[in-house]
Amino acid sequence: MKMLNITTYQENIQPPLRLLRGKWLGGRTRVPADSVTRLPRGWRPHPSPRGLRILRVLPPQPPGTLVARLLLLRARPRRPAGGPGPVCRRLSAGSGPRESLQRSIVPTMHFQDSLPRLPIPKLEDTIKRYLRAQKPLLDDGQFRKTEQFCKSFENGIGKELHEQLVAQDKQNKHTSYISGPWFGMYLTARDPVVLNFNPFMAFNPDPKSEYNDQLTRATNMTISAIRFLKTLRAGLLEPEVFHLNPAKSDTDTFKRLIRFVPSSLSWYGAYLVNAYPLDMSQYFRLFNSTRLPRPVRDELVTDESARHLLVLRKGHFYVFDVLDQDGNIVSASEIQAHPKYVLSDSSATPDFPLAYLTTENRDVWAELRERLVSGGNEEALRKVDSAVFCLCLDDFPIKALVHLSHTMLHSDGTNRWFDKSFNLILATDGTAAVHFEHAWGDGVAVLRFFNEVFKDSTQAPAITPQSQPAHTDSSAAVRRLNFKLDDAMKASIGAAKDKFDAIVKTLTIDFIQFQRGGKEFLKNQKLSPDAVAQLAFQMAFLRQYGRTVATYESCSTAAFKHGRTETIRPASIFTKKCSEAFVREPSRHSAGELCQMMAECSTYHGQLTKEAAMGQGFDRHLFALRYLAAAKGIALPELYLDPAYRQINHNILSTSTLSSSTVNIGGFAPVVPDGFGIGYAVHDKWIGCNVSSYPGRNAREFLQCVEKALEDIFDAIEGKRIKT
Repeated sequence: MKMLNITTYQENIQPPLRLLRGKWLGGRTRVPADSVTRLPRGWRPHPSPRGLRILRVLPPQPPGTLVARLLLLRARPRRPAGGPGPVCRRLSAGSGPRESLQRSIVPTMHFQDSLPRLPIPKLEDTIKRYLRAQKPLLDDGQFRKTEQFCKSFENGIGKELHEQLVAQDKQNKHTSYISGPWFGMYLTARDPVVLNFNPFMAFNPDPKSEYNDQLTRATNMTISAIRFLKTLRAGLLEPEVFHLNPAKSDTDTFKRLIRFVPSSLSWYGAYLVNAYPLDMSQYFRLFNSTRLPRPVRDELVTDESARHLLVLRKGHFYVFDVLDQDGNIVSASEIQAHPKYVLSDSSATPDFPLAYLTTENRDVWAELRERLVSGGNEEALRKVDSAVFCLCLDDFPIKALVHLSHTMLHSDGTNRWFDKSFNLILATDGTAAVHFEHAWGDGVAVLRFFNEVFKDSTQAPAITPQSQPAHTDSSAAVRRLNFKLDDAMKASIGAAKDKFDAIVKTLTIDFIQFQRGGKEFLKNQKLSPDAVAQLAFQMAFLRQYGRTVATYESCSTAAFKHGRTETIRPASIFTKKCSEAFVREPSRHSAGELCQMMAECSTYHGQLTKEAAMGQGFDRHLFALRYLAAAKGIALPELYLDPAYRQINHNILSTSTLSSSTVNIGGFAPVVPDGFGIGYAVHDKWIGCNVSSYPGRNAREFLQCVEKALEDIFDAIEGKRIKT
């Protein structure tokens, strides 16, 4: 996932610290979500979406400027790079004191001001790409009608809206054209955030099994998270940079030089040695942040003055300070003592757990929150909202991967605060995960945090299993929050629980691990691993339901200032032709012919990926034009009333890939009632797939079809006959 003068880092600055020439926001700040730069003069938030798959492309050359080969990023978590070839490493001077994770000699936000701006595609290109994506979804008659809608739009109201969008973008060079509309899309959505928007990522276990004790791991992860916060706010967190030639750019010499290049030019300095900085404008929302329910449109609130942690246990709320009055991290033994005290509380789960309210419709929750505030709960709610983050200590172990997914995605609703920027969840066996709210940012910031916390807590743990908690009075330091609930509020909590329980009961999650091969094998065949996975999903749905449907794959545009995401549309005329050959008539095609069709799918998928990563998809452009029309009170153009437009945005297959060595599994719910939520990862030697569905679809059967598709693909590659 925001300087003209040369700026050097001042090591002796105390919190609140400044980064570059800007200042960290102190006190309770309400930053407009659509523009992180809309702040009082002199103030700068140090804010950034899922990790990164890297490609190189050549965007058009702006007149009078340097030709910039931009880093292209798939919106997915990446595993730490290693071995030969390009490396994604960051600019660091090595480890520092245990108040921080690292001490980068290049300030964290050094490259932010000079990042390239997200381009607005040409309208004619957007229309062409839109029609190409519609082709496999429509019959000939439907396609001709959609062509007419597109022609009318391109030559009429669409042209006018596009010109207005371009003019508006030129007046707002501090941000991207999609940032405001995208925040608006999330914050005006009235559906509950849980299951509809919030995903989860589960950590791998600590390699040292004895460190997977719940208290030990909770303490170590909490301290590592606070170290991340301190490092970020001190400007010592290594900038997110992708190195195509690390021998030149990931060196002490380069770091010492680039830090003296003015931030208005620093991106170009990195580019000259094939290093590509990424947008980090969302990072500041990781901590002390929450999404407040409001009528019509929610509000993102960040309070960086708060020093306390929120802990949930059996539906009860506890807070204690993790930073002292000088901004230093409280001692590890003291932090260990406080969760231990919480775990010793034998209180039963409340009859009316307040956390259920965060599972409600946003307008309903907004009204209930106002009643809570007026009922004497304002100070307690402020403690919840402003906490550094939410630590959830569950009172049961994880039984299996499916149980893990249900637990980390939704659980029973009593022990999560779904509105917080993230919940760090730990089961009694030490299984840990991050569940995060999606409005404030995409996955890049979360994955960076996730990877750093895993690395620090496992390689430099603050305590050992033998460590003893401090002899401190936790009963005085830990405050249990009590809420005043009248009968009407209790009834509302009961109603929220009933609705939540009902929807959770309908959600199915299942997974497979395909062990026959993975990334290494597919790359040796000159096939894109991601293209093969997406082809398998197309083949599976065709086998199960007999048709091709709208498919969504998110792609990060973090190579641009305030970039969010763009959509890759994996369902194409190439995947449709290939899927039908495999599923409906495999005996009519030789293995060589099938491989040729797969190669065409791979090539086209690579093209779509490059276009999306360059901001040259069609989804965000059309969305921004529609948003602009609504903002100006213009009647919705016919293009958006076309049933084909509604259909392509009813994403039955919603997909996201996770491939970090720190991630055990990740997932999310379907985005439509009759859809699948598909989390997947193509590892070096195997492929994993975690799928969710509601009763309108059968996740287990779909996964069986995915497995069959992958078997057929590998058989064809190996020259074997396809089994019918």
